[in-house]
Amino acid sequence: MARTYRDAWGVAHVRATSLADLAHGQGEVTARDRTWQLEHLRRRATGTTAEVLGAPALPWDRLARRTCLADVARRAHAGLAGETRAFVAAYVRGVNEGLETAGRGGVPELDRLGIDARPWEEWTPLAVFLAQHLLFASLPGKLWAHRAREVLGADARLLSHEGPSASGSNAWAVGGDRTATGAPLIGGDPHRVVEAPGVYQQVRLACEDPADPVDVVGLAFPGVPGVQHFAHAGEVAWAITNGMADYQDVYDERLRRAGDGAAVEALGPDGWEAVAARTETIAVRGAAPETVEVVVTPRGPVFEGSVDAGTGLSVRFASDVLGDLGFDALLPLLRSRTVDDVDAALDRWVEPVNNVVVADTSGAVRYRLAGRIPLRDEANRHGVVDAADPATAWAGWLDPLPRHDVPPDGQVVTANERRGPESDPVGATFASPHRARRIAALLDGRDGLTGEYFAAIHDDDLSAQALVLRDALVEGQQPSAAGEAVRDAVLEWDGRMAATSVGAAAYAAWRAALVRRIAAEPVFAPFADPRHDLVFLPWMDLVGRVGHALETLAAAGDPFGIDLRALARDALDDAAGHPATWGTTHVATPVHAFEVADADLEPPYVPALPVSGDSDCVRCTGSVPGWTDECYRGSVARYVWDLSDRQASAWVVPLGTAGDPRSPHHRDQLPLWAAGRLAPVVTDWDRLTEETPR
Repeated sequence: MARTYRDAWGVAHVRATSLADLAHGQGEVTARDRTWQLEHLRRRATGTTAEVLGAPALPWDRLARRTCLADVARRAHAGLAGETRAFVAAYVRGVNEGLETAGRGGVPELDRLGIDARPWEEWTPLAVFLAQHLLFASLPGKLWAHRAREVLGADARLLSHEGPSASGSNAWAVGGDRTATGAPLIGGDPHRVVEAPGVYQQVRLACEDPADPVDVVGLAFPGVPGVQHFAHAGEVAWAITNGMADYQDVYDERLRRAGDGAAVEALGPDGWEAVAARTETIAVRGAAPETVEVVVTPRGPVFEGSVDAGTGLSVRFASDVLGDLGFDALLPLLRSRTVDDVDAALDRWVEPVNNVVVADTSGAVRYRLAGRIPLRDEANRHGVVDAADPATAWAGWLDPLPRHDVPPDGQVVTANERRGPESDPVGATFASPHRARRIAALLDGRDGLTGEYFAAIHDDDLSAQALVLRDALVEGQQPSAAGEAVRDAVLEWDGRMAATSVGAAAYAAWRAALVRRIAAEPVFAPFADPRHDLVFLPWMDLVGRVGHALETLAAAGDPFGIDLRALARDALDDAAGHPATWGTTHVATPVHAFEVADADLEPPYVPALPVSGDSDCVRCTGSVPGWTDECYRGSVARYVWDLSDRQASAWVVPLGTAGDPRSPHHRDQLPLWAAGRLAPVVTDWDRLTEETPR
């Protein structure tokens, strides 16, 4: 069986003599470290969260049931290669043993709810992975784009979300000729909602089978075996960012009951078609259960609307079409020793579609895009399309995908930005170029680069967007006496979103006031009706969209006939009396599942520490201007992979390795993360402490 070792930060180092024992050990230690999180993830994947969290959790459960997450996971599991299936099965056995062990000691959230963690099925890890990424791609954005065009017509482009968004990350690498050691360096950080417990788990997986050795340090998704996105295997290391690819389509379906009403039909390109339909019941804590009709057309599952209403929206996504989630890449990734090995492993990847940066000890550095992107009509890529239109059908997959090698004296940066013409067939909307440009500028022309310098890049808090908005909308303004102090503070400011900065606080208060004033303009009144289910509200929220689009709006002069400079002047007056520093209100606020639950479920306490950075900074600590300055999303891990010596690498997560608030490792990394610092990666077994089995 596997043995578990820990470093000073509680990171689990799982050591085994076979891959099956390694998977079992990873599952077991994950269940012990993240007991409540695994139960919550299992419930999210199966649409059963409302059973324990109450009616506020119903919007997600409806979506999970109607998009058939569990069905897709079962099909994908059935299609796995035998070796992968055995690896996943061993992991699940470990999870179930770990849940049983951990449950005996009491878990605060489970005790509060009066429940036990239930056993996992062998397909559960696939459902958990799918649930984590269903809303990570283009589905929500297409709903917004369609609604924005309904309200604003062609001018909807002025509210483009080609800017800071809910999905993002940074990753960069330099060749060995540019480093102090002569070996490549990789740095990066994924950006997601900052959750408690964290969305990533620091782990080491070491198999000492001479015929099949593995030794990988990385960041894994709790509930998913192996190490998927960010890892250092000693001889090769890799990192990813969201490729911003478009691999989900939304169809406008016409639906009806046929015959005696038991059968359901949808209007397709060849007329009315029989579709699969069933009803499911969602249990709700403290309330009556809710019945949901699950309908699947030839395009995909219907996630909104109803047969009785005669209309609905269906979603078509790559993993559902293929019956494949890319899990057959997991073992090849663990076994990788070279850039070519990682590249070949990721040929099996499906979704999410990722930009990948890889480097090895030979000095090779490569960029590639990994995943499956459908080929179809251009209209599909920009909103909701007619299910009965034959032009909306998929017609194969994008091939080849972008890929290039980086020379020894070169560099590569990927931060979800549009990467030139190669991005045109990949997606329709990308992130603002500010983060990518800033990282490139910090690397350009520099030699003798070190891991310490890469760590400093992580901590860079310059806001290029703020400087653009200041020049366009603050310079030359003549506000009232109250607003003059705000104007002067912004104009004298250096553009850095430091927690201690007075200028950053003045800018943020002015920006928030400007967003609120713009959103209150009559042209936007129809957006008061969000049109879609509450689960999509973060993407349909006008205030958030205006905040993301400020730079585009400023470049348009007087968008929608709005005198933007007049609003910006008045917003200076609104911002008078702003907080003393940016860190006064810009504090880390990790989200716990109990926050989307009945009011009597209080989340565990996490101190609200001031943090530097903002959405468009390299140091991504995102807020929602106009709603809140609190950091609800941003870097959910930071890492530097050094190919000269793995123990010269470093990493950090926002809280810690343990999900249990009683553990000393529940939030021991939070001060490091908040201060922009990293913890060392330790792989010397003699420097680790073996854990006594319970």
